[in-house]
Amino acid sequence: MAISLHIPELAQNLTQAQVIDKLLESIPEFEIYAISFFVVGLYWISYHQIFNHIAGSHSTITWLTLVFLFSITLIPLTTNLQIGYGHYQIVFALYALVLTIAGALLTITWLHATKNKLIDEHLTHIEIHRISIESILSPVVFLLSIFISFIDLRIAYYFWIIIIPAKVILRKQYRS
Repeated sequence: MAISLHIPELAQNLTQAQVIDKLLESIPEFEIYAISFFVVGLYWISYHQIFNHIAGSHSTITWLTLVFLFSITLIPLTTNLQIGYGHYQIVFALYALVLTIAGALLTITWLHATKNKLIDEHLTHIEIHRISIESILSPVVFLLSIFISFIDLRIAYYFWIIIIPAKVILRKQYRS
């Protein structure tokens, strides 16, 4: 990711306790950085799970992929905005909107591939359905978090955690 964490200014004459305090002030920045890293990772994994099942391609898939990758490149920008101005609801909404759009583009790519029979012919209907549901899960959670942010910004961030158990439940449900 093309973002970096701000290293706090540390004067030479600080005590150990003052250095620790300065470092602890950087925790919110690190939290946003870590969240963004794992969201990009989530989309990277989802991208590979989807494209491992796409057997054919044409210009529409290529263009959808290009636009998806563009939306991924916006994540560092919105991450930097979050780090600097994360206490504003509009900044959170923009951040979550970029994440929603990225996930929606990946879902649209998958749905386009399934509709046009560009997927592995050995996939069962149940597997196709699971991948479809799983691909839409993250963007729906990010979108819902925008509405939650109008009520409580901190809860909106923590709402994203729901993605992990939801994916686990989906996979267990579709295995049985």
